[in-house]
Amino acid sequence: AISHTGTGDLAEGPIIEQEVERVDASRAVRGLLAVGADAERRTLAGAGRRHAELRVLPSGRRTDSNH
Repeated sequence: AISHTGTGDLAEGPIIEQEVERVDASRAVRGLLAVGADAERRTLAGAGRRHAELRVLPSGRRTDSNH
């Protein structure tokens, strides 16, 4: 799951927050969807929190996030 800064092109802005969730082939589709949705929520919440706390710093085509 990846949260980007907003630009005119979807998913083209610098990354603010990113998360990987490991899964294996034994999961049913419903379980995979739940894992993905949870990762998306955590990533969006983390990006929003960092932005609100002014911890996202533009750096050219990238962002630096002060954790």
